[in-house]
Amino acid sequence: MEPHGRARALRGPDELRRLFSLVLDRVDPDTRGLAYRLVGTGAALAQGVLLPAGDVDILVGGRADVDGFAAGLSGFPCPDAPAWLPEARQYFARFRVDGTDVEISTVEWPADTDTFECTGRGPWEHCVRVGLGSHVVPVVRLELRLVSELVRNRLDRIAPLIEHMRVHGADLPLVQRAMSEREVEPQLRARVVEQLRKR
Repeated sequence: MEPHGRARALRGPDELRRLFSLVLDRVDPDTRGLAYRLVGTGAALAQGVLLPAGDVDILVGGRADVDGFAAGLSGFPCPDAPAWLPEARQYFARFRVDGTDVEISTVEWPADTDTFECTGRGPWEHCVRVGLGSHVVPVVRLELRLVSELVRNRLDRIAPLIEHMRVHGADLPLVQRAMSEREVEPQLRARVVEQLRKR
């Protein structure tokens, strides 16, 4: 497949596990000392929420971490080499790994809070460790992923996240605080809390 051709979406958690294991085998972030988190829809998929994932999003701590991932993935097609994107305030790279886009990025917007999925302290303080193949991967918590989807009003993603968290448990104070800080409409906040409390 050409680097700039159409990327292939992931077809479920088994494919995510295989693909991300391949990425980590090549990059070996622990040995290289790279700070990263699996974020986006891939983070939900890794935690058992069955959602379509068009790509794999990796948030990193600094620009050198993007370069470290890029060095490890250098054998794969690279539609977007590491570069600073001033409007997005991201240092960003995209690789095509077995047909699926893997995006590695900093997010350099200031945020004095821990309730954003990809900005500030949130992804670094609120994560879980998930086994993917032979690797244990730091994955952003579903509470922050849910609020990202609420802000974007993606109903097809919100309902499966709420259902999974209702069954498996959620940090309700974190969800409530994140919804408040991210200015989710009050009536929607109340509905989300009610749904998460249902047993």
